[in-house]
Amino acid sequence: MRRSVVEFLGLRRSMLGLLGMVVLVGMGEKMAERFLPIYLVALGGGPLVIGLLNGMDNLLSALYSYPGGYLAERLGTRRSLLIFDLMAMAGFVIVILIPTWQAVIVGSVLFLSWTAISLPGTMKLVSIVLPKEKRTMGVSLHSLVRRVPMALGPLVGGALIAARGEREGVRLAFVAALCMAAVAAWLQQVLIEDDRKTRQNHAVPSNSSPRALWRRMHPSLKNLLVADILVRFCEQIPYAFVVIWCMKTITEPVSAFSFGVLTAVEMATAVLIYIPIAYLADRGNKKPFVVMTFVFFSVFPLVLLFSRSFWPLVIAFVIRGLKEFGEPTRKALIMDLAPDDAKAATFGLYYLVRDVVVSMAAFGGSLLWLISPEVNFIAASAFGLLGTIWFALRGRDLGPGRQGS
Repeated sequence: MRRSVVEFLGLRRSMLGLLGMVVLVGMGEKMAERFLPIYLVALGGGPLVIGLLNGMDNLLSALYSYPGGYLAERLGTRRSLLIFDLMAMAGFVIVILIPTWQAVIVGSVLFLSWTAISLPGTMKLVSIVLPKEKRTMGVSLHSLVRRVPMALGPLVGGALIAARGEREGVRLAFVAALCMAAVAAWLQQVLIEDDRKTRQNHAVPSNSSPRALWRRMHPSLKNLLVADILVRFCEQIPYAFVVIWCMKTITEPVSAFSFGVLTAVEMATAVLIYIPIAYLADRGNKKPFVVMTFVFFSVFPLVLLFSRSFWPLVIAFVIRGLKEFGEPTRKALIMDLAPDDAKAATFGLYYLVRDVVVSMAAFGGSLLWLISPEVNFIAASAFGLLGTIWFALRGRDLGPGRQGS
């Protein structure tokens, strides 16, 4: 029974090391990162500083994605992940030692984009360790496990803020994040195999420059990229201001701990749908699942706009959790369409292009917020609708046996 469950979920030694790393680094990160807008306000930053943080996060995520993929191809997943962990730890130290909003901006250069810089190598590891028919399950399991710290981290962070205040509570959360990242670095080195030694691993091709990879990119992948950019505009325009809306703006503001509860509701919703959707997506057509996730992205800002107290916010955050409906399927589709000799680099290039463009939405979100929260949320939803329509009309329906190469 246990063996069949392990086989069904696609668990391997390297996958266990990867998932353990995701839990530890994610738990530490989300205890603090989720409350960074509140921390910036407590340190004297205003809406434009919050917009700067969110826009910089998107821009750096984009700029880090391709180097992250290239290093994963060149050094192997295990070594590259160690480098990325050390970068995040250095960022945590800066924020802990220097309690100013300027230091938060500097430190965030190192830790906010940990997911972006490590994701190409992570997806490459999944594609190496698991057979193609288990790839969506592997990506879904990774996404599911990521949601555990996303759910629990804000609860612990909210409790620390309630006990020690907005400034000291967040700093304590960063201390915990530093300790967990150190344990994660050790764990990944022990459990994750050196994929440079596997026969499935390919050397970095000579034509791995961004321009060459773009020319090799599958047309279906480019169509997905266009739709994804529009939908990420929908996500990022209001992203940094969701916590401000819930804790400062609405008629009945919620506490930091209650916001942690809302985040836990969002993550629990995502966790419940990952495995069944992965099972269906690996056996059927992927396009409907991606379309549905774009629909939930588009609806969330409008529902949030009309949520002015805790229980309506619960409904909004359930919808926010449902936006993960087809996210693992989308990532698996990217890996299916990427060339076999440059999967991590192509994945990184996809995110480089996407997030460079989307960073403009994050910067612009603060300007829309200054006009009014209503303008911010309605503009976000409009972009989501455009992206959904684009993919519904132009997205390719890749079913079993029809993967690109």
